[in-house]
Amino acid sequence: MKQALKEIFTGFYSLLVGLWITLRQFFRPTVTVHYPRQTLRIPPRFRGHIELVRHPATGQPICFACKLCKRACPSDCITVEGAKVQGARKRSVTTYKLDFTRCSLCGACVEACREGAIRFSREYNLAGWSKDEFILDLFKRLETEAQATVDAQAPNRGAAMMKSEVPPAQPAEPARAGKPKAATELAAAGKNGGGNS
Repeated sequence: MKQALKEIFTGFYSLLVGLWITLRQFFRPTVTVHYPRQTLRIPPRFRGHIELVRHPATGQPICFACKLCKRACPSDCITVEGAKVQGARKRSVTTYKLDFTRCSLCGACVEACREGAIRFSREYNLAGWSKDEFILDLFKRLETEAQATVDAQAPNRGAAMMKSEVPPAQPAEPARAGKPKAATELAAAGKNGGGNS
């Protein structure tokens, strides 16, 4: 009997605690974010998948395929290939693939890169139907982004070129000897009595 009363009391107490928590939360402001119309601010130290960094002057990837990131990766999820372009001092990256299904976002690759050629992206909204969609070709992504930037600037550039192609207004040519006088000059001459009869 004593045990049964103890269990009833414990159950009733836990019920009151639960009701109190529910009541307290009921009067607090809502924190629901209506995604995708609203999004939370991404923290500055957020780690998305890695991405290549473009050189600010040339627009080309800084990476020259030294493969330090590949050697540092504990998950063995990075594939890097490069080739030396004729006349260039360093090699250029030609393939940079990331198997994001195996990546643990440890950051060893970013720390190993001495040139700062890779960084964590701010992408968090990744979804797909198969694992193949998460094998990311980062070099092609960078080229696609560069082309999209060029295409976005193309209308503005086209308008500027069209403005520059419009020829400026030509100044009036001075009257040359042997040319017939303009009608206005003849009329003026007639008024002043300068005309020959």
